[in-house]
Amino acid sequence: TKGIDIVMAIDVSGSMLAKDLKPNRMEALKRVAADFVQERPNDRIGLVVYASEAYTKTPVTSDKAVILNAINSIKYDNVLQDGTGIGMGLATAVNRLKDSKAKSKVIILLTDGVNNNGFIEPETASDIASQYGIKVYTIGIGTNGMAEFPYAIAPNGQFLFRMMQVEIDEQLMKNIARKTDGKYFRATSNDKLEAIYDAINKLETTEIQELKFYDYDEKFRPFALLA
Repeated sequence: TKGIDIVMAIDVSGSMLAKDLKPNRMEALKRVAADFVQERPNDRIGLVVYASEAYTKTPVTSDKAVILNAINSIKYDNVLQDGTGIGMGLATAVNRLKDSKAKSKVIILLTDGVNNNGFIEPETASDIASQYGIKVYTIGIGTNGMAEFPYAIAPNGQFLFRMMQVEIDEQLMKNIARKTDGKYFRATSNDKLEAIYDAINKLETTEIQELKFYDYDEKFRPFALLA
């Protein structure tokens, strides 16, 4: 098998709890990402999560159970300072792939906002990805217009929501994809997010070499004796 090494870099900032995708962006993504992993049995996959900072949740591995458990455990918490450090997420994903010997190296970078944090610029991170031959597919998640965003936490621990304008730096995401020979996608609904992962699944094909052994049972001998 000539497999592909894939790292999914996922934005886990508070805005991923927005309800323009159902039940919210984060839960919708988790379902689609889990399906994607199950459809790539011959590839190694890793998981990076980021907000204002980034860390590797799971290194690149062929153990799909580990990846699926990691995806299911993604949630908004206080481990990472809130914000959106696209450069941090991308640089951490590049770091996981730079020494890979795979036929193809791919990052799926997902965000729902504008780069406003982190000490690594997204342009710098994309230049490094390009130097290592890593292709980056970028996904902007969020509807066009207004969406219900969390803005505060009530005394009972529940999030409070209000309608706010959806802002995604699409030009930045397009630039990252263009620099690395990837593609930019916009997921404005659950169905579109699913279609995007299906498209990436079809774009990145894995070469599998099979050895076939044939066991021949010769039937001519009785006829040869009769003759």
